[in-house]
Parts: sequence; C-alpha cells; structure tokens
Amino acid sequence: MDIDLLEEAKKRPFAEKLQLVEDLWDAIAEEAARRPLSAAQTRLLQARMEAHQANPNRGRPADEVLREIEQRL
Repeated sequence: MDIDLLEEAKKRPFAEKLQLVEDLWDAIAEEAARRPLSAAQTRLLQARMEAHQANPNRGRPADEVLREIEQRL
C-alpha cells in the first residue's frame, strides 16, 4: 500500500475514515465472492453437506440459534 494513501486517509475526519473502511470492506467482499473455492474449502463443504444429509435433524435453524445468542447478551 502506498504510504501516502494511508497518511492521507489518516488526516480525514472520523466519519470519512469510517465510510472509507466500509467501502473498502464491501469491495473486498465483492472480490472474494468472485474467487473460486480452494480444493480444501470444497472438501470441507462437501464433508459438511454429507454430514447434514446423513443426519438432517441434528442441526438447528439459524433464527433459533441467533435468538438464543441474543438472549445471552
């Protein structure tokens, strides 16, 4: 990273720095979504899918888990 770019960003007001971080993160996420999965990621996803198919009632719905987490906070 060009140090001048970082130094310039540091000089900006807080709200602008926050917006820059959000915009940069969005750009990174978009780029990451376009990248193909690695062989290791593909194997892991396949293993998890097979485990789910072998016992589909083992998991819990995401909204139930999130509700439980929120209650603990």
